Amino acid sequence: MLDGAPSADLFADDPPQTGTARLGPQAYVLRGFALPWLDALWPALQSVITQAPFRHMETPGGQRMSVALTNCGALGWVSDRHGYRYTPRDPDSGLPWPALPAPLAELAREGARSTGFGRFEPDACLVNRYLPGARLSLHQDRDERDLSHPIVSVSLGLPALFIWGGLQRADRTERVPLLHGDVAVWGGVDRLRFHGIAPLRQAHHSLTGAQRINVTLRRAR
Repeated sequence: MLDGAPSADLFADDPPQTGTARLGPQAYVLRGFALPWLDALWPALQSVITQAPFRHMETPGGQRMSVALTNCGALGWVSDRHGYRYTPRDPDSGLPWPALPAPLAELAREGARSTGFGRFEPDACLVNRYLPGARLSLHQDRDERDLSHPIVSVSLGLPALFIWGGLQRADRTERVPLLHGDVAVWGGVDRLRFHGIAPLRQAHHSLTGAQRINVTLRRAR
């Protein structure tokens, strides 16, 4: 665990943490950074989910993903038997993905700027829903056209353990607690680090109930 990181045994509604945890030379967790945006951000997310409901996609290998997802912005990330890719339309409805809400775009820009990544303008926003037991295996975010842009990831609801690895899948990993309102930002030399989420524990959060919502903003094109 990183120095100064909170315990993994925190309750879902513990008081928010503050400060910055450094994961690597160009990777950070900004504790509680998203909380000032929450009053505008949460209703905007509900609108996105109403327009493009959560769904469980299939991996190229034919496995059903345990994490449900949807998207907003000009491009949305999708997975099926044909591979991982970005598409401008929701494959379920055939309609364009919902527009990226202004509070999310502002939060992403400010999170990137505060960690040294200026002029970040996201055009893709992946929204993941984790229920107890859901997990995300180690992977790299490498489907974007220009890897010079950072990843900005916002955690809401139940706490999770972020598995943070190296540039090779077999490298040693750390488990870093991500709490409600935390924002992780990584790019530069850390942009292609392997990462994932450990199986979510059963708990209840006053905002999200028995689930964790993760919002990941990227520049895809």
